[in-house]
Amino acid sequence: MGATEQEALAAINARKLGFSGFLALLSPAAGKHLELMAARAQRVTRERFGRVVRFFAPVYLSNYCQNSCLYCGFNAKNKVHRAALTDSELLAEAKLLHGEDFRDILIVTGEAPDIMPPEKIAAAARLLSPFFPSVSAEIYPMATEGYELLSRSGVEGITVFQESYDPEIYKAMHPKGKKADYGWRLGTPDRVGQARMRKIGLGALLGLGPWQFEAACLALHALYLEKSYWRTQLSISFPRIRHSAGCFEPPFPVCDREMVQMILALRLFLPDAGLTLSTRETPAFRDGLIPICITSVSAGSKTEPGGYTKPGKAEEQFEVVDKRPPKEVARFIESRGLEPVFKDFDRAIFGDG
Repeated sequence: MGATEQEALAAINARKLGFSGFLALLSPAAGKHLELMAARAQRVTRERFGRVVRFFAPVYLSNYCQNSCLYCGFNAKNKVHRAALTDSELLAEAKLLHGEDFRDILIVTGEAPDIMPPEKIAAAARLLSPFFPSVSAEIYPMATEGYELLSRSGVEGITVFQESYDPEIYKAMHPKGKKADYGWRLGTPDRVGQARMRKIGLGALLGLGPWQFEAACLALHALYLEKSYWRTQLSISFPRIRHSAGCFEPPFPVCDREMVQMILALRLFLPDAGLTLSTRETPAFRDGLIPICITSVSAGSKTEPGGYTKPGKAEEQFEVVDKRPPKEVARFIESRGLEPVFKDFDRAIFGDG
C-alpha cells in the first residue's frame, strides 16, 4: 500500500478500479486527498443509488452467549443480566418500532443455539413479518439448511461480521466457543448465498487488526461474493469497537480519518454495494458521511433485549453513541437534499425467471 501520489490520484479518477487501484486508495498518499475521494464517491453513490437513505432498526431477541469474545458485552464470562424475549415482549417491541414508521428490522441474538435455536428465530421472524416487510438477521453462523428455514419464515438477509480476517488475531480474540472456528465463520456468507437469500451483509470489527489489512480482505471477500452470488444484494457495515461490559481496549484503534478513507475506498471499488453506518458512531461523524456515500443507517437503536419498551432490563452489546430519535436523523438527511426512506417495497416472492 505504498502507492505514490500519482498512483493514488490515478486510482481516485479511474473509471473502473482494479484491486491494485483499491490498495492505492488505502495508502497514505491517497489519505492526503480525501476531499477528492469524497467528491468522486458521492458522484458514484448518486449514480447507483440516487438520493435514498434507508432506515432500519435492530431488535435483540437475546443476549445469552456461549462465546468468550474479548471485545463483546455479551461475553459468556461477563457477569451481566441476561434475557431472552418472550413472544409478548417481542410483539411490544415490534409495535413500538412500527409506530415510529420502521418497516425494516434486523433481528439480533447472541450465540446460544440452545436458548435461541433456528426454529425459535424463525418463529420470531414470522411474528414480526406482519409489521415489517423487510426482516433480516444478524445471528450466529448456521448450516445452509438453517438459512433455508429462515428464508421460508420471512428472513430475506443475513449480516455476519468476520470480526478480523487475520487468523491469528481472530484466534486470540475468540478463545472459547463455536465462534473460535475461523473457517466456519468465514464460510457463512457462502451458505447464505447457497440458501438464495436476497441480501448478504459483511463487515470487519474495526480496531482488532490494522485497518488497511482488514479493508483489503473485506474488499476481496465482497468481490468474490458479488461474482459468486450475483442475484444477491451485498452490503458492507463498518462497526467500530465501542465501550461494553468488560472494558476491552482495541489493539489497533481506528481514527475518524482512517475510517473515512476506508469507506470512501470501498465505495469506489464496489460501486453497487450498499454501505451501512450504525449508531455506534457520533452524530457529527454520521452527519458528515451520510450525504457522501452511505445508503443505509440505523437510528434510535437499542442493543439489548427489550431495550425499546423496557430499557435497562438486560446488558447492552455495545454503547450507542448517536442517541437521536429517528425523526431527527431523518430531518437532517432531508436538509441535505436526500430522501430518508423507512419503507420503499412490499414483500414479494421471486422465482428463477
